[in-house]
Amino acid sequence: MSGLLGKERRESDVEWDYRCAPGELRSSEVQRLVQVVRDMDALDTGIDWMHRLRIGRPSLTPVYPLLFSSVVKVLLDAGADPNAGDHFNNVYDTSRERGIHSLEVLVSREDEFSSRLSSRAGFRGCTALHYATLADDPRTVRMLLEAGANPLQTNGLGHTARTYAKEGDVSTVLTEWEGKFQELQARREAEERRRFPLERRLKEHIVGQEGAINTVASAIRRKENGWYDEEHPLVFLFLGSSGIGKTELAKQVARYMHKDIKKGFIRMDMSEFQEKHEVAKFIGSPPGYVGHEEGGQLTKLLKACPNAVVLFDEVDKAHPDVLTIMLQLFDEGRLTDGKGKTIECKDAIFIMTSNVASEEIAEHGLQLRQEAEEVSRRKLADNLQDVQKSDDVKISRQFKDSVIRPILKAHFRRDEFLGRINEIVYFLPFCHSELLQLVGKELSFWAKKAKQRHDITLKWDRPVLDLLAGGYNMHYGARSIKHEVERRVVNQLAAAYEQELLPKGCTLRLSVQSEDREEHSAPSLRLEVVGEDSSSRTLDIRPPLSPEH
Repeated sequence: MSGLLGKERRESDVEWDYRCAPGELRSSEVQRLVQVVRDMDALDTGIDWMHRLRIGRPSLTPVYPLLFSSVVKVLLDAGADPNAGDHFNNVYDTSRERGIHSLEVLVSREDEFSSRLSSRAGFRGCTALHYATLADDPRTVRMLLEAGANPLQTNGLGHTARTYAKEGDVSTVLTEWEGKFQELQARREAEERRRFPLERRLKEHIVGQEGAINTVASAIRRKENGWYDEEHPLVFLFLGSSGIGKTELAKQVARYMHKDIKKGFIRMDMSEFQEKHEVAKFIGSPPGYVGHEEGGQLTKLLKACPNAVVLFDEVDKAHPDVLTIMLQLFDEGRLTDGKGKTIECKDAIFIMTSNVASEEIAEHGLQLRQEAEEVSRRKLADNLQDVQKSDDVKISRQFKDSVIRPILKAHFRRDEFLGRINEIVYFLPFCHSELLQLVGKELSFWAKKAKQRHDITLKWDRPVLDLLAGGYNMHYGARSIKHEVERRVVNQLAAAYEQELLPKGCTLRLSVQSEDREEHSAPSLRLEVVGEDSSSRTLDIRPPLSPEH
């Protein structure tokens, strides 16, 4: 609570209010402290008055080990979060994190903590429910559960409150509420999926690729709703040229499936497994070999999160022996590491990316798009309403069977490997409207940087988007747009800044300079400073290698 009431009361006064002897803390004292904080308009200043004690624990935490139901009720009624966890790990870690002397942390902990529990034990992540369970207090347990406490929340050791329950009322109540909570959570998630389908979520982050998004979302929907083979994991193969959204779509799937993407998303760069001996890095070395104790890169991560989204990037570069291990993984949903231990991962999602057949897919996609645009023009000419859209462009089955599958079979050389893939997902080249979106996103990124770093407002005209979209290279995808913006826009900005042509707080406008017919030069970008009266002045940016510079 220190620093929370700092303007009108001294820190020691606040600590006195909250540091009553453990056996003396009563609801009247808690009510008085709550009222003091409210009187100081702490809520209006944006301070969370339920946030921290001196050593960084939630303000409800001191009540947990004391377990007075009346005190817990006061704080819950005042808006305390029943799922807030104890931030105390040990004296030395807390001392370092908070910048407080370790002796002061120790004294604070002993003053605040109940004598019924060891103040030096590690309670990091424990919630009110954990403490009420440790004290075998069914009344407080029920009160917290009714206030929204999560019975499935784990502490720093990965244990739920029921792990610490004795046989009796507390264990019975927790078991009952765990089932209720799971049902309620499932209903909420189902309702959320109905209101905000996965397709919409993915489209917020992925430009274009309607067909790929729909294919992936449909497969995941089957899995989420129980319409899948639970004996086998879900396996995708993403095909298409570089920089077209394959990796980003895999990341967004992981973000949807797991809130903690750092743990729930595993990326394996398969170019690191091109040699036969590198199989050991994948699953770990067998006993007696170097690196045996370290374990394998994949097996270690899957052991930590068996239902992760695993990305095998550029799988076409992997050694055939690695593909054999992956076949076992896809077929049986489990993997045996170098130590002989088996990791069950049937609930995982495996996504492979490859540039194999990217040329054929890109050319076929362009041809389909041209045909769709021609159909659209004819319909517009006939005043028809059902104009062809980009998401209607689909790879034909004949093309998949006669062109793509023979290429994949020739590369991977194993029908059974291809047979274990649930969905082969095709990523097509961007159409013009999608390129405009990419250019707009890239310019917005640099406009934000210009504002944050240099207090410069950057604007642009619509023709700028068309000009920069012309730098698209089908083989490099969105990366070619990024490089085009850097070459034609960011280079100019950097040179103008270096030559002190950009006043602080100014507004810049990008526009297209019309081509000079006499010189037959291509259109170029012009950078202008816009005045307060809307007048503009073109910047005379000297080339860096100019003799006059």
